[in-house]
Amino acid sequence: MPQIPLHYVDLRTFCYATEDEKRVEEALRTFLPDGDDEPFEIERAESEGHYGDRILVLSARVERADDVRHVLSRLADLESFDELIDELDERVTENTELFLRLDKQAAFAGDVRLGQGITFRGKVEAYPAKKEQAVENAEEVLERLREQE
Repeated sequence: MPQIPLHYVDLRTFCYATEDEKRVEEALRTFLPDGDDEPFEIERAESEGHYGDRILVLSARVERADDVRHVLSRLADLESFDELIDELDERVTENTELFLRLDKQAAFAGDVRLGQGITFRGKVEAYPAKKEQAVENAEEVLERLREQE
């Protein structure tokens, strides 16, 4: 894949008080590239739920082209990949951002499925910065991913 039409990808998930932080981090790492010397950096921010329970927000921004390729290659493992391509018009915003929700439980097992738990937000490169152009660029990159599989 020579060119990546995404400026960056943000991945985010929540670790609730009832969940094991290491397992939630492992689920998020399903989509992240392996670091050369150390693991890909995940930011942590503590928050508080409505009833005072601790919520840990785990997030990572992937910006390097090779790293973005890795994240996209994981999306190619989706069983519902064709549906994802068909739904691009609903998944790309006017701000040229591609949004997906990924299944956190499946990710912990190393599988990639649409679902709940992990938010994927990719800033799609589009000139001019219009939704229609962003949808077209996102479709192009996803079609190339499908051809490589």
